[in-house]
Amino acid sequence: MALREILTVPNPVLKQVSTPVAAVDDDLRLLMDDMLETMYAAPGIGLAAIQVGVPKQVIVMDLARQDEPPQPRYFVNPEILWASEETAPYEEGCLSVPEVYDEVDRPARVKLRYLDYHGQEVVEDAEGLFAVCIQHEMDHLKGVLFIDHLSRLKRERAVARVRKLARTG
Repeated sequence: MALREILTVPNPVLKQVSTPVAAVDDDLRLLMDDMLETMYAAPGIGLAAIQVGVPKQVIVMDLARQDEPPQPRYFVNPEILWASEETAPYEEGCLSVPEVYDEVDRPARVKLRYLDYHGQEVVEDAEGLFAVCIQHEMDHLKGVLFIDHLSRLKRERAVARVRKLARTG
């Protein structure tokens, strides 16, 4: 396993639309293992492959609390089958937009389908933090960042802040 560089705004790669994965094989599992290690080191709770420069529909996530053992999750070619009309606000952050947090409204519950680490199809319901995180990460697969849900002014301020952080180290 290896740590990979996490791309930050305004890197244009983050705006690319990711392509579906043909099959879950050893190379893809290696990518997912690297992504998970990178996410833990950042630290974060979710990471899409495009954030490490790989435009494939792959997400890793771990929503375990600090006092719980790790609970890594893997999502290949995820798709939302249903989303509730009810929305819920949640303060989001993103490893590609470091040190920026803002509230985003998303559907409170979703039903999704994806392939797991072994290529098995899974259909499950998500709510709470899981629903927020999976929708946030799936946005990345479409070239959408959480700041794209904010006003133009807030988005521009977020990008300016990340640029300043990059300059100052």
